[in-house]
Amino acid sequence: MSAIRLLVLGAVRQHGRAHGYQVRNDLEYWGAHEWSNAKPGSIYHALKQMAKQGLLHEHEIAPSTAGGPPRTEYEITDLGDEEFFRLLRASLVSSDQKADIQSAAIGFLVELPRAEALALLRERIRRIEEWRATVTEHYIPEDGPRQLGHIGEIMNLWVHSADSDAAWTRGLIDRLESGAYTFAGEGEPFVGVLTEGQENPYATGERHPGDDR
Repeated sequence: MSAIRLLVLGAVRQHGRAHGYQVRNDLEYWGAHEWSNAKPGSIYHALKQMAKQGLLHEHEIAPSTAGGPPRTEYEITDLGDEEFFRLLRASLVSSDQKADIQSAAIGFLVELPRAEALALLRERIRRIEEWRATVTEHYIPEDGPRQLGHIGEIMNLWVHSADSDAAWTRGLIDRLESGAYTFAGEGEPFVGVLTEGQENPYATGERHPGDDR
């Protein structure tokens, strides 16, 4: 699974319709260029590829009054919407995803109904516990990593990471059950994208050929 697909689909979906530079600007606003592979080239490539796959619809708009080249605006299709939610649900329940995919999924968590988000997070914990049980058939954390030589440190890292993930997820579930955040169907959603022309304090400022397309 690729975090860039989920991030780009989610950014376009939140805008309704956006050109490539807006998507790049949003991902930098979220800091995704620091914790994922959301670099300009990857973003523009993903937009083009997903347009070819029918997940996004391309709209060519007129040149700007300043004389710039025509830009392509992207709008998510019904197929793209299905793919966005498929990726989101799969990322939330999987216990073996990389941090960038898990982070992207948490960023779009409120796009789901609260009850479904809670169910997916509980399933995540169940899978973590199931995985932990298979590992501890061969490695007993209480006996320490030395029982397996220095390789035991790898097992120790895996188990501690799983335990930390499960504990954090339980905390998130508690907060959501207490009414934290606004989920789909509950009212005015949180707006996490920049409006046209809004300054991005986290922009890298690096130019890319795709910025003007």
